[in-house]
Amino acid sequence: MINAAKLLADLKRLRKVLDADLRVTHAAGAQRDAVQAEWREAFDLGRTRDTFEAFLDGAFDQAVVHWVLGCVFLRFLEDNLLVDRPFLSGPGERLDLAKERQQAHFRARPHDSDTEYLIATFSEAARLPGIAGLFDPAHNPLFRLPISGDGAMTLIRFFREVLPETGELAHDFADPGWGTRFLGDLYQDLSEEARKRYALLQTPEFVEAWILDRTLEPAIREFGHERVTMIDPACGSGHFLLGGFDRLLREWQRFAPGLPPPEQAQRALDAIAGVDLNPFAVEIARFRLLVAALRAAGVQRLSSAPGFRLQLAAGDSLLHGRHFFRRELGGTEEGFRRVLRHHFAAEDTAAIDYILGRQYHAVVGNPPYITPKDPAMRDAYREIYVSCHMKYGLGVPFTERFFDLAQPEMGGQAAGFVGLIVANSFMKREFGSKLIEGVLPNLDLTHVVDCSGAYIPGHGTPTVILFGRNRAPVAAVVRTVRGIRGEPSSPEDPARGLVWSATVTQIDLANSTSEFISTEDTLRNALARHPWNMGGGGAGEVQEQIEEAAFARLEQKVAVRAYKVWIGSRAVRRESREIGVFGMTNADEVMLADDDAFARAGCEPSAIRPLIVGDVVRDWRITAAESVIFPYAAEQLVSLSHLPQVERWLWPARTTMGNRATFAQRTYFAEGRPWWEWHQVALERLKGPTITFPFVATHNHFVLERGGNVFSRTAPVIKLPKGASENEHLGLVALLNSSTACFWMKQVSQNRGSTVDDRGARQRTLPFEDFYEFTAGILLTHRSAIKATNGLYLGAWFGIMSHEARRAQL
Repeated sequence: MINAAKLLADLKRLRKVLDADLRVTHAAGAQRDAVQAEWREAFDLGRTRDTFEAFLDGAFDQAVVHWVLGCVFLRFLEDNLLVDRPFLSGPGERLDLAKERQQAHFRARPHDSDTEYLIATFSEAARLPGIAGLFDPAHNPLFRLPISGDGAMTLIRFFREVLPETGELAHDFADPGWGTRFLGDLYQDLSEEARKRYALLQTPEFVEAWILDRTLEPAIREFGHERVTMIDPACGSGHFLLGGFDRLLREWQRFAPGLPPPEQAQRALDAIAGVDLNPFAVEIARFRLLVAALRAAGVQRLSSAPGFRLQLAAGDSLLHGRHFFRRELGGTEEGFRRVLRHHFAAEDTAAIDYILGRQYHAVVGNPPYITPKDPAMRDAYREIYVSCHMKYGLGVPFTERFFDLAQPEMGGQAAGFVGLIVANSFMKREFGSKLIEGVLPNLDLTHVVDCSGAYIPGHGTPTVILFGRNRAPVAAVVRTVRGIRGEPSSPEDPARGLVWSATVTQIDLANSTSEFISTEDTLRNALARHPWNMGGGGAGEVQEQIEEAAFARLEQKVAVRAYKVWIGSRAVRRESREIGVFGMTNADEVMLADDDAFARAGCEPSAIRPLIVGDVVRDWRITAAESVIFPYAAEQLVSLSHLPQVERWLWPARTTMGNRATFAQRTYFAEGRPWWEWHQVALERLKGPTITFPFVATHNHFVLERGGNVFSRTAPVIKLPKGASENEHLGLVALLNSSTACFWMKQVSQNRGSTVDDRGARQRTLPFEDFYEFTAGILLTHRSAIKATNGLYLGAWFGIMSHEARRAQL
């Protein structure tokens, strides 16, 4: 039987060995040159802005994982007797047969190494029905970056290792049920580099099943099992695809029992498609679907299997294929066309264009929760998707893309169904405003399910599940599931968790309330305004009462800075409210130190300031401060010729600081910027007293700072108009620290939770311990925003909390 935990741990160690081997093997040579040529083409066409070194790291990682997975696939086929004669290893006599096979290869080709033997083995396996896609020399990275002979020997020995105490193989891949869930663990955890780059995360089966219950199942009922199609545009290791395959297979078995089982399996495979940016994720999904099809077809040997056809491809669902919303929602095409001309070697252009060139009856998935890592793609997505705004998370364009890939309601055809679990950060962070106000109001969003309190293993990020259809809104209301209380402890079976069970039970019961959630039919117009508040148990109603009673907002109290911007030859006057980040160095490692260190180095005191960071703004006071080099005076940068000791301190880091990236994606040196200046600083915010607060905290902690300090990005600042008295500052501080302000801020701010347990699930513990992001955008409404929903509503606090208001006026 497969010991998934031990296999993962041992393969992670092996992966590191093979990674080192690849780096030595390809320190120079034709293969490395080919990777560099691919990078140069991608860079020139705008597909990537990564450095070649970063691109090469990714290429090495993909190659190593494909080498490991290729052997894992063969071992699974061998131990489950799907091949007549083993390729690599096996228990008892089958190990001897595998060794004899290798010896025969070397007798015929005495100059080959173990590398050539493994490549020949993969090529031979590819001739078996259904296997060719796994070992495609045109797209599989292992053929492009071969490991050395010694590395291949290490790989083979790993799978032939025998435990001396039992005489059995260290890793047995036999499984009577042909289960492939262990491959999901390899997908998520084998490569730390890939996990960070692609935000690898498995969707728990109970979540996947529930989403399919409410998307694929009604699609089957509406369109019929013979016509229905489904896609997961971020398929990962294939959980949604496997679930969809099983459901469609049952339909064919039920309604076409006379079809041969292999044909039933192929009909189910024809209806599902998947794409993922990570090539080895697609390989895993391909293998898992193939095994599921073989099991369904009753095939015992691959040699007698039909050549199952699978609709899977490595590629970028956000970039490739047709973009059906582009004209309707206003997206532009120029940047899209520029980068579309490029495909990486691992991407099958024809397959991607086919899969992403049509629309589906059900679109489901669990898109990544991260922000775009590559600046080139971040900018390209912004040109394609109108929902992309500010420093957006990938959940925003993926939400738009999921609806885009669903069949529209037109010409007598019904609309496709959409269901996805996605990070809920867009609901309250400013980058979600265009999705909520510009995209979703045009679509039939039917359900918004707050999952932030549910216990979902692996999902430390708070999430929301969205259901809808690609058509104009039908009802005036949207069913919302709102959180009241999080999971009180880690359930033994997450599928039976109290919050999740309440969600599944209550979602179809309007206006129901339990200890953990409440459901209501929310006016669609209310969900067309950002931010969303998914607090249940009456929290939303109290928030509305506060906002409706308001007669003033914070934007009316803070200072306004006027400035000019040039549009061509015309100067345009602009204004900004003086609330937000004071500055950031982007060189904290060299510019921050304790005061004693700067003193010992003799750094000029005039260039050293206390630095306030968010962590030290607690309990309505500033408890401590680091020190930072701040080479400014009279709102001007000071030349280092006047700060010789500071220059001596910074000089060893001159190259690093001068190569900091600017907002134009160039460097300080390239733009001629002084290399010792702060990356961003609002010097005018130094004048007079300042109100500061922590960017992330469990509660509101506003503090009045009377001058002399500077502030990091984690401690935003609020400036009142020139001439404001200290009493006016203190009155506002008192109001901002009130319990009513705390309540309102928590309703409209992003809840980060408190802890993540050993299964990667978000742990709510006590609501008192949850951390929130208190941003300037939440506290302050810009003129371009919808004033009815944003901003800090001061008047309501005076009306509702009169005692606090009177104290604030003192």
